[in-house]
Amino acid sequence: MEYRPFGRTGLDVSAIGFGCWELGGSYGHFDEGEVIAAIHKAMDLGINCFDTAEGYGMGKSEALLARGLGDRRKDVIVVTKVGIGYQDSGREKNRDSRPERIMTSVESSLMALDTDYIDVYLIHWPDRYTPFDETMKTLDDLVDQGKVRFVGLSNFKAEEMAECMETRRVDVGQYGYHMFDRRMEKDVFPYCQEHGVGMMGYGSLAHGLLTGAFDKTTTFDEGDWRSRGGLFNMPLFSEENFPKNLNVVSDLAGIARDMGKEMYHLALRWVLSNPTLSVALVGARKPEEVEANMGALGWSLSEAELTVLDAAFDRYGVDTRPDVWVE
Repeated sequence: MEYRPFGRTGLDVSAIGFGCWELGGSYGHFDEGEVIAAIHKAMDLGINCFDTAEGYGMGKSEALLARGLGDRRKDVIVVTKVGIGYQDSGREKNRDSRPERIMTSVESSLMALDTDYIDVYLIHWPDRYTPFDETMKTLDDLVDQGKVRFVGLSNFKAEEMAECMETRRVDVGQYGYHMFDRRMEKDVFPYCQEHGVGMMGYGSLAHGLLTGAFDKTTTFDEGDWRSRGGLFNMPLFSEENFPKNLNVVSDLAGIARDMGKEMYHLALRWVLSNPTLSVALVGARKPEEVEANMGALGWSLSEAELTVLDAAFDRYGVDTRPDVWVE
């Protein structure tokens, strides 16, 4: 395993992290026994970062992760998030980062995770109807109470992160980043590098697109968000974009073969090539999937190889840096 500094937290984090979005049910069916075995395999291989959220099934993902970690919980860095999915909030996109919501939710997460502290607690999406200073003061209170060790933000614009930083240091950030989505390279990553914010990248395999498992006949279950075309203002799976994205994937697979690599190893190594990233999150439902991801470690991509990869996107007119924010 490769380990990297987690910003200025003093923690060393595994370059590959275990993403638990899938465990909330947004990706269709999975076997809980296999997931628990996958979590065990991840720890055995040296993965020490597990990322979940209250909003992933409103506690389902957190609870399943807790079952998998068991008595090894203190050996790992548990990241969870607050601020979305509240049907009772009456607020835009069901986002709520008011102090009272955070205080209630942290107790729910501690219970679901079967732990008395959270290593990293993130605001999942910006609630722009609550002053950021109120939110950050609440997070700081949780650190003072010993319920949370470090705090941070996910999916905030760089200028919003800077505003939050005026009240309380942002220890960790989490953003979508993969070969098809490079928007964070413009403002967010430079800001985080300058201020020593530990950076987590999610969606490292473009939500399955870069696994090579899809073709033009692929359809997604109704319960799978990809059936609706996409998220984060990146319609990767839409009727218009999916075919040309598959063409890019085909070219990337050929490049990977020439390098003696699997395509998903190439895609994950590409993410890890960015020096801003502390950890790249990858979802897994089976132990063999976790083990397979280890092929992304122990090698690097040259500048010439990175240029060849970029050309595959240019050939099909795929814009990896559209001038739109995530949501």
